[in-house]
Amino acid sequence: MIPVRAYLRLFTGYLRPYRAQAWLLALLLLVTIGLQLINPQLIAQFIDRALEGASVSSLVPIAVAFMVIAVCHQLIAVWATYLAEKIGWSATNQLRLDLTEHVLSLDMSFHKGTSPGELIERIDGDVTALSNFFSSMMIKVLGNAALLTGIIALLWVESWIVGLSITVFTVAAMLGMFRLHGVTVPWHKAIRATSAEMYGFIGEQIDGTEDIEANGATGYMIRRFDAIQRRWLPQVVRGWTGWALMWITSMTLYFFSLVIVYVLGSWLLGVGTLTVGSVYLVFQYVQMAHRPIEQIREELIDLQKAGASIARVEELFARETKLVQRADATLPEGPLGVDFHDVTFRYDDEAGDEIVLDDVSFTIAPGRVVGLLGRTGSGKSTVARLVTRLHEPQHGEVRVGEEATWDVNPADLRHRVAMVTQDVQLFRATVRDNLTFFDPTISDAEVLDALDRLELREWIESLPDGLDTHLDSGSGGLSAGQAQLLAFTRVFLRNPGVIVLDEASSRLDPATETLLERAVDHLLEDRTAIIIAHRLATVARADDIVILEDGSVLEAGARQQLADDPDSVFARLLATGLEEALA
Repeated sequence: MIPVRAYLRLFTGYLRPYRAQAWLLALLLLVTIGLQLINPQLIAQFIDRALEGASVSSLVPIAVAFMVIAVCHQLIAVWATYLAEKIGWSATNQLRLDLTEHVLSLDMSFHKGTSPGELIERIDGDVTALSNFFSSMMIKVLGNAALLTGIIALLWVESWIVGLSITVFTVAAMLGMFRLHGVTVPWHKAIRATSAEMYGFIGEQIDGTEDIEANGATGYMIRRFDAIQRRWLPQVVRGWTGWALMWITSMTLYFFSLVIVYVLGSWLLGVGTLTVGSVYLVFQYVQMAHRPIEQIREELIDLQKAGASIARVEELFARETKLVQRADATLPEGPLGVDFHDVTFRYDDEAGDEIVLDDVSFTIAPGRVVGLLGRTGSGKSTVARLVTRLHEPQHGEVRVGEEATWDVNPADLRHRVAMVTQDVQLFRATVRDNLTFFDPTISDAEVLDALDRLELREWIESLPDGLDTHLDSGSGGLSAGQAQLLAFTRVFLRNPGVIVLDEASSRLDPATETLLERAVDHLLEDRTAIIIAHRLATVARADDIVILEDGSVLEAGARQQLADDPDSVFARLLATGLEEALA
């Protein structure tokens, strides 16, 4: 069954901004259809007049009219094709934008369970399949359906017997093709799903090539690759089987149509019902009818792919974020407070994952720097992700800002809360673009001022082309410490009220350690900060300490007060050595 409602919903929704161009395209289609139907009439008239012995001078205007109409038809057809492609790609580019925006609004549990390659295939691959749906469908399906209707109507005018016969075969063939279309859409949906899985798998393996080879897992990955390919092949064969069935249906229609024309045309010519020109006209119209049917068949194959893509696009749009969309309150300028109130969290509640944070409560006053300590797996990074609202707790609340502005949407909150991790993502672009996140409204003066305040101006100028230095994706060709310096400048340009440093100084090289330590000091000025640290030097700049163990708060308080209390856990950690005790 054809998902007509899904087609129309997507078609009308994304073509609405281009309705003026769509009406122009419809007009062009009607003109091309009319020109195609007129020319055979001229040829039939030319043949009959020539057989009647008409003079050459009376035949020349008919021939000239035929050539003029043929040229005009080709020019208008080119214009219509260009316009259809422009509308189609404009509409699908908007669809890509909407899908990307929707995916970026989803919580991190979705992104953890979906590989980058799969997302690329769904956002670009599925939508690219729909570009033909928006452009070719308009010209070939709707236009050729109208042309076919006009041809059948004129066949009825020439001879009701021929018209009735061709109508019956055409309707039967079209019903058969539409029926096959409904059957084969699930086949193409399976192909698209496996294609997305394949590209996701390839993306993961390319990203993890070093670890795969280092751990001797090449053979295992090849076997996984082979298993996906073996599952993919029969799906593709089945999809092409659907194409073959539709091709057989259209060719059968064409064969029987020619038989009807030859048999009935010969008989009607013999009894004097049709002239030679009329017989040619009928034959020409039947041949013309084969082309739109063939194009409709080809477009139905694209519609099969489009139907599968539409289903997958709608599934992606239907995926709702687990993040609570709160009121549109605005967080004030300056440092912001953070309050964890009875927070309980697990990453996948439906799968019954272990509880990562269990009834955690602590408060950070505006402008205070908190050192968050704990062994690996104690929940430190989870606290960071909850503060930036990448996840939503199953129980309790994470509040940022004053009580009057606690209800803030995630997108608004992230303008005032920033996080720097030990793994910094750099883009294949200039240093300037990496610092501003491609925001053209941030001037070079603002960037240089931030670098001066972080005491990084000299380091940036030491790069080959300064701000215009091109970086590669991933690490960008920089050391881990240099990448951290860029990340700190990014954050400084945003001027957040809360900063989370998640192991941000755990992989420093000696050449940049001093630079980064100075940058951290400037970054924390007049801001609230949560520092997840293993190093004693990092903890020394904290005002307060929160120690986690097994997802619960083991100890919390002012750093100096805890350090002076010999019975405190923090004092014992200092005595033992943070690096050894928290390993």
